[in-house]
This record gives sequence, structure tokens and C-alpha cells, in this order.
Amino acid sequence: MVFNPLALRWKIGALVALASGTVALVIVLMVHQTSSARIHSQAKGRVVEELDKTIKGLRDGTGTRADLDDPAELPAGLRRRAAAGEQVFWYDAGRRNGPAMWGATAYRGETIALWINMSAETRELRALDRDLLLAVAAALAVVVPVSALFTELFSRRLRRVARTARLIAAGDLDLRVGTARRARDEITEISAAVDSMAAALRGRLRTEQRFTADVAHELRTPLMGLVTAAELLPDGEAAGFVRDRAQVLRALVEDLLEISRLDAGAEEAERVRVPLGPFLEDCVRRTGLAVRIGVTGDPVAETDPRRLDRIVANLVVNAHRHGAGPVELTATASTITVRDHGPGFPPNLLAEGPQRFRTGAADPSRDPSRGHGLGLTIAQGQARVIGARLEFGDAPGGGAVAVVSLGP
Repeated sequence: MVFNPLALRWKIGALVALASGTVALVIVLMVHQTSSARIHSQAKGRVVEELDKTIKGLRDGTGTRADLDDPAELPAGLRRRAAAGEQVFWYDAGRRNGPAMWGATAYRGETIALWINMSAETRELRALDRDLLLAVAAALAVVVPVSALFTELFSRRLRRVARTARLIAAGDLDLRVGTARRARDEITEISAAVDSMAAALRGRLRTEQRFTADVAHELRTPLMGLVTAAELLPDGEAAGFVRDRAQVLRALVEDLLEISRLDAGAEEAERVRVPLGPFLEDCVRRTGLAVRIGVTGDPVAETDPRRLDRIVANLVVNAHRHGAGPVELTATASTITVRDHGPGFPPNLLAEGPQRFRTGAADPSRDPSRGHGLGLTIAQGQARVIGARLEFGDAPGGGAVAVVSLGP
């Protein structure tokens, strides 16, 4: 599996890590502040006890001022407050021999002060912070992978939905995602929606296929009568025009019947070994169109010659009808390429593939009244029958390129 940092599993994992880390950090800060406040409160209590003990010793003569510390080390503001009789405290974190808690007050008009060393308490607080951070790291090391693995269950279901949707878009309308009976989440709703869409598309496509086949079959009988009647008309310009239009209509109906058979999956390939050089020359000769043929070596393909002839003929006719000369046909052991030097394929064909009755009106340089008709649609359908792949593109120097890949 390719690592994708934008995948849902990693986004959720990052979100869980961020949320867990934020909560843990808040807890660590709260514990730190609470512990620091407790330690400072205890230190102030000890300073008060020491001050009271010292003042009591001064009163009864058992103590001396040597037991006190120099109040000059206190900030000036605290000294003034202490001289006024207020009991003040100061945490001196920068003392050379370790952090200290100061206490000061006034006694008989003089400021007295002393401090106690808080190095042990500070080390205890730092050890507590370190233990908390290690506990948080250990928790995240467990929570984040577990959340990622748990998210993978949902990601796997979403990937299955996406994979099925792509296959449906590629033409497999019988494929379904399937929904878990117990699951009642958003992914189940998406799966049901994709299945419903596929069923609706399949129904509409089959309706369209039946309509196309029915129309072609219904037109065939009166069309044959029209062709026969046109042949009986006396020769003349009008009669020639009628015969020409009748033949065009006949070709259109035959194309529709061929498409209906391809859509129904009723066609099967009859494979034989075909020397491509002579085969392509004969195919081009029957079209009656000018084509430059280039064959590399003496390639032989195992394929259905009738269907391959239909594919190549339609590509050559399409190149002459919508492109510009010269039209070139080249072949190797595995590919057959037809190229013209016209404006190229329209963007909608390159993006969506051949569509029946889709014209090239999207390209201003093409004749919108001619379009590409059904020829490319039939060529693509016949390519699927023989197991070939038909790809369309534009040549770098201009012109449309159609490549028939005969390999697996």
C-alpha cells in the first residue's frame, strides 16, 4: 500500500494524537501548577514557622539576629511592605545555592527576613513533570496506533466503495458494494447509494439498449423496401440522391444492430493466426482510401480477422472523414496505429471515450454536421470482444492518433 499522508486514517490519527496530546498537556500543566502551589504553600508555612520561632527567641533572649538573613536581598517593594508590618514572601529561583523561599516582616521597627532552601522540592517537582511527560508519551504511543488501526476498518470500507464505483463507471454495472446488516453508519448509506445508482444506471442502459435494438429491427424491414424501391427509380439526379440517402440510412441501421449485439454481449471472437502485413493492406484496399502503411517486421497476431478488419476500417474512415491527410497506418507485433494530420480528436472524446451520436461540435475546427457517428463506438466495442485495447490521443505534432493494442 502506498503511503498517502492525506488518507483518512492518517488524518484521524493525527487528529486523535492532537486531541490526546492537548488534553494530556492540559492535565500536565494543571498537575504542575497544583503541585507547585502546594510546594510553595508548604514552604511559606515553614518560613512562617521559622520567623515565629526566631521572633520568639529574640523576645525571650534565646535567639539572636545571627539566625536571620540579610533583608537587603529582597526586592525593594517587598522590603517596604515588610517594614510596614506586612508579612511578605518571595520565591528566589536564581539563588546561587539553589531556589529559596523568603519570608520577611517587621519586628520592633526593623525588617527581619530569612529563607529556606527549596532545592529538594524543585527536584521533586521536576521529577514529577518528567514522569508525567513520560506517561503522556507512553499513552500516545498506544492511543495513536490503536486509533489508526481502528480507522483502517472504516478506510477499508471506503476504499471498497471507491473501487466499486470506479468499476461501475468503467462499465461493470452488475457489480455491487453490498452493505453490512448490522452497520448503520454513513459509510453504509454511501454504499447503499452507490448500489442504488448502479441499479438505476443498469436499468436505464438496458432500456436504451432494448430501444436501440427494437428501433433497428423495426426499421430494417421498411428500409429494405425503401432501398428496393429506390433501385427501381429511373436514372436521374433525384433518383441518385434518393439511392445515396437510402444506402446511408441502411448503413446506419446496420450499425445500430451491430451496437445492440455488442451491448448485449452476444458477440464472441473466433481467433486465428493473422499475418498483419497482408491483412492490413487488404483491409485498406477494401476501404478505397489513400493510406500510408508501415509494418515493422513480419508480425503475426492471434485474433478475429473479421472483427479486426471492422476496427481498422472504421478508424481509417474516421481519419479521412474528420482529419486531414496524409493518413498513416503503422503496425508492430502488438499494436496497430492509425494517425491523421488534422485537428485531432475533440476534447470530449478524449475525456469520455466514443459516444454514440456524439458530434465534434465542441471543437470549432471540426464540422459539427458530420461528427464521428457510430464508427468509433463500434470499433471500441469490437476491440473489447477480441480482447484488445483501443486508445485515443493527439499527436505532439498535430493530428489524431488511435492505437489498437492487441496484447493481453
